[in-house]
Amino acid sequence: MTQSGGAKKLQKFCLTAFKQGYLWAWSDTCCIDKDSSAELQEAIGSMFGWYRRSALTIVYLADVPDTASFATSEWFRRGWTLQELLAPRTILFYTRTWSLYKNIESSNHKANGVVLEELAKATGIASHFLADFMPGMEDARSRLQWASSRRTTRPEDIVYSLFGIFNLHLPVLYGE
Repeated sequence: MTQSGGAKKLQKFCLTAFKQGYLWAWSDTCCIDKDSSAELQEAIGSMFGWYRRSALTIVYLADVPDTASFATSEWFRRGWTLQELLAPRTILFYTRTWSLYKNIESSNHKANGVVLEELAKATGIASHFLADFMPGMEDARSRLQWASSRRTTRPEDIVYSLFGIFNLHLPVLYGE
């Protein structure tokens, strides 16, 4: 594969996963056939669970230089990434150059007090939710507040991206 665009990102992702001791990796940007309504329905309904059961979630922040704070990253404004933040039990954040965020060597940035404090400030989500999130209807107002400043390409996606956070299973009907 050539070293350009998405292929380069995928190669770096796989290399990063390998360096963390994993032989297998899954990327949601490559593995969902968006042309198949059945597969898209299954993916949207399952995505929170996939992140929840992951051994490690790698978050690549392409817009964060090595020495900068991630608070300004576009990743924290996208609708779908809210579940990618809350569902996994283990996350590592990587900067533009595929370096660990602020060179914080940790097996889990969600367990690191410095990163957790920065995440809470960047997202407005209390650190106890970030560290140990449970899906469901409890504190629905807060959950909706977290999503209120996030944006999606399609209006329906803001709702669909919340299914796992609220532990809902509903049909996905784009355009209806």
